[in-house]
Order: sequence, then C-alpha cells, then structure tokens
Amino acid sequence: MGSTTVALHNMLVIDFSNKDLKLGSHVWASTCGQIRFGLEEYGCFIAKYDEILSNNEVDTQIFCKSKDLFDLPIETKMKNNSEEPFRGYIGQIPQAPLYEGLAIDRATSLEEVRKFVDLMWPNGNDHFCDIVHLYAKQLASLDEMATKMVFESYGVEKHWETVKVVRNHVLRFLKYTEPDQDSSTVIRFAAHRDLNFTTILHQTQVGGLQVQARDGTWINVHPKPSQFLFLAGDMMKAWSNDRIRACYHQVSLSATHGERYSMGMFTFTDGEIKVPEKFVDDRHPLLYKSFDNRKYVRFYVTDEAKKTKDPIKAFCGV
Repeated sequence: MGSTTVALHNMLVIDFSNKDLKLGSHVWASTCGQIRFGLEEYGCFIAKYDEILSNNEVDTQIFCKSKDLFDLPIETKMKNNSEEPFRGYIGQIPQAPLYEGLAIDRATSLEEVRKFVDLMWPNGNDHFCDIVHLYAKQLASLDEMATKMVFESYGVEKHWETVKVVRNHVLRFLKYTEPDQDSSTVIRFAAHRDLNFTTILHQTQVGGLQVQARDGTWINVHPKPSQFLFLAGDMMKAWSNDRIRACYHQVSLSATHGERYSMGMFTFTDGEIKVPEKFVDDRHPLLYKSFDNRKYVRFYVTDEAKKTKDPIKAFCGV
C-alpha cells in the first residue's frame, strides 16, 4: 500500500479512514510525512474522515441543529458569554457584520455541552445535546490523531503526552448572513490566522472557505462529504520554531449563495508550552520563548498587539 494522500485543487487530501492507517505501518509513516508537508507548505490540509458520516448522518444533523440554534432570539444567544476573548457569542460587530457565532468551551465534556443547551433551551433539548457531544468527540479524535502524527513526523513524539494533557477544545457554530447588496463577491470574514494550536473547519453544501498559498493566491476549499480542513494556528507555528505555517484563511462568497453555516473545532493549550530542543540548531536559532495560549489570546486584543504586523512574534518572540 502507498500513501493515503492525493492532490486535489492544489490541496492535499489525507484519508484518515483508511483501514491500513495503523501505528507502525508504512501507510502511517507515509501519511505522517504528507501531513508535515501540508502544514509546512500551506499551513493546512484536507482531512477525509468517514467516522462522522458513519454515525447516523451526524454531519447532516449537526447543521440542522445549527440552524435551530441561530434562529433563537438574540437575547438568548447573548447569554452564551465568556470572560475569555473570542469565546461565547460573537455577533452584531462592525468588523464582521455578516458573521455570527456561538461557542461551547471544553465541548468534549458532556457536562459542558449540557450547560450550553440548558442556557439556550431552559426546557431542555436532549437531541441537540447528544448530537453535538458526539460530533465534538469525533472531531477531537481526528484532531488528536493528526496532531500526534505531526509530532511523530518531526521525531519529537516524546513531547506529545506533555502537550496532549493540556489541550482543550472549543466547538464554534458559525453563520454567515446573506449580504444585502448584489455584488458578485463579498468577503464575509476577513483573512486571518487562528490564535490557537490547531483548528478543524467543516462546511457542507455552501462553500466559501479559502486558504492563501505562499505566492499570495487564494485556494478555494470545496465542500465535500466527510472532508474537513485541518489547519495550524499561531501556537503550532511558534511550537515548531516557524517550520509550520500558520494558515491564512478567509470566507469569500457570492451574494447569490445566501446564508452559510459551518462548524469549527478550535484546540487550545492551557499552561506553558515551549519549542522542543530538536527544533533548535545552528541553522534554526530559537525564535520563541515559552508561551501560554490563553495569555496570547488576551494579549491579541490589546492596543500593543494591534500595532504590530506579527502579534505572535511580539508576544513571545526571542
């Protein structure tokens, strides 16, 4: 058996549902290398993961539930608040007038999902709770497998357990409203890099997600069944001592496509993380001091961070 990776639309598609993808196998080793290439070249890759589709069409149900969620009154949605920046409800903001999002912190915990559901539906919504919790656990499993393989690809797997135990997942429901004007193309969410370690984005039917190549061109990520965009954030870039790119991405869509729903699983680290010694040598001097993901997110919203072109370098650069 060869590699489980093929080229598609200038992107890499990696099949995590391949039955031959087993620890220690040739396919496993080959796939580790392809994941590394995708993250170094694009800051992302497309993950094919049939596990979610195999559970009673969870992906279809999760988007139906997402529509139900966003149909709730604004006063209800605003109860989803947080002291942490970029968590909880985000909407009605001038910088992104077409965007609205709600989040469940530590979404792999059934208790945390229930807290969110009880907040949105005081009379209960067990089906929403069950579907969302299952979906979050499945995305977390994909994230864990892919991230572990990144560590293995660089030969720093001894550091994996240290990072694994401090990871937590934020599941965000995303909605992009249809613009009023009839312009041919509208940027519904501006180009940015994520502030966390890794992100998994899921879109179906209506696309619009784009990632930026090294030459500055934008690559369309077309929605397909059981495919997810796995991308590196600023924290993974810093952890790898700049070997991995933090992926620039945006949502750009024709006004005629109407509303767009998508999902995002954002994986953060709690506590201090540092660059592995193996990433530092004469050709690759240390670029980052040890860093804390939560502190970085708080720094990102300060006036100091807004004045710099590269907030991660300003935050923990050597």
